Amino acid sequence: MKPKRALLIVDMQNDFCPGGALGVKQGDKIIPKINKYIKTFSQNKLPIFASRDWHPKETRHFKKFGGVWPVHCVQKTKGAAFHPKLKLPKDSILLYKGMDPGQDSYSVFQAEDAFANGFMQLLKKLGIQEIYIAGLATDYCVKYTAMDAINKGFKIKILVDAIKGVNLKPNDSKEALDFLTKVGAKKLILKQLEDELCS
Repeated sequence: MKPKRALLIVDMQNDFCPGGALGVKQGDKIIPKINKYIKTFSQNKLPIFASRDWHPKETRHFKKFGGVWPVHCVQKTKGAAFHPKLKLPKDSILLYKGMDPGQDSYSVFQAEDAFANGFMQLLKKLGIQEIYIAGLATDYCVKYTAMDAINKGFKIKILVDAIKGVNLKPNDSKEALDFLTKVGAKKLILKQLEDELCS
């Protein structure tokens, strides 16, 4: 019996793309590839989740309140919106994280949908066993989400042609991927996906 799979697109928001408040270098360049993954998952009638940072105006996550990051992805601002070139289907499950002003909330497992259903709760409800992860940023939200997923017993595939890192230090993304593969994540690129979904 095939494991039940889902696609998770992490934080493809205006503020994380070039020109945004916390833009990842070439972060928008992965969008065409992500859209191809979306199309493939949609054609296979598999669930698609999309997370976004959804911060209050004041949170310890931001530098001016004791954190390390500039103000970004504030609720209901243009910066918090998904990038306009991202082609999310209408039936995508949207997840919101970072609402708690006392937490950083890098992991999507700290997110919930518009009805306050947690990500873990939604995965269980749908019977998901494998999660394919794309988006931003490799060395933060992708990394921490994948770590949580592995710790919770999910199989994880990192879509390495559809992620980008912040790289505060030059090798942060490489080190994040190396760590994730050591703890059980698998790396995948688009041309391998159809074989994966047929197995």
